[in-house]
Amino acid sequence: MEQDGEPLSARPALESEGLRFLHVTVGSLLATYGWYVVLCCALLYAVFQKLSARLRASRPSQLDAAAAEPDAVVKRQEALAAARLKMQEELNAQVERHKEKLRQLEEEKRRVKIEMWDSMQQGKSYRGSARRPQEEDSPGPSPSSGPPRQKPDRKPLRGGGYNPLSGEGGGACSWRPGRRGPSAGG
Repeated sequence: MEQDGEPLSARPALESEGLRFLHVTVGSLLATYGWYVVLCCALLYAVFQKLSARLRASRPSQLDAAAAEPDAVVKRQEALAAARLKMQEELNAQVERHKEKLRQLEEEKRRVKIEMWDSMQQGKSYRGSARRPQEEDSPGPSPSSGPPRQKPDRKPLRGGGYNPLSGEGGGACSWRPGRRGPSAGG
């Protein structure tokens, strides 16, 4: 076994020592964990085979379904396009309604400002006149025009003298700093 006319034993000492170290290390690992390595390789091979079989089974069915019934694919795409168009039309209608509401609100604000300006020019209070047209628009009883409701008297949750920063009145949970210095005298 000679390479390029040199004997095998003429390799450099470092190369043969590195090969010897690799041989000893790999050999000891295989001797210690050899069956575990073989078992892991077998499990990986089985898992790989199972997953590849599932992938192969699922791909042709998808491709065959698309290739076998092009009419169904076309119908599905047309239905999807029609649904998208319908949703877009609904959205456009909502946008138009919203724009109309905004225009009405702007017109109402402009009208109120004009009324306020006219009442100020006449020397009247502009607040009273701005509220009057709203009451005229809704002749029925409005919830804000009735007497204001008073909230029921409630008992406060804590006493009036409670201050969380004082450290008093907090109940059973109070924090105290630990003692300074070593715990055992010395």
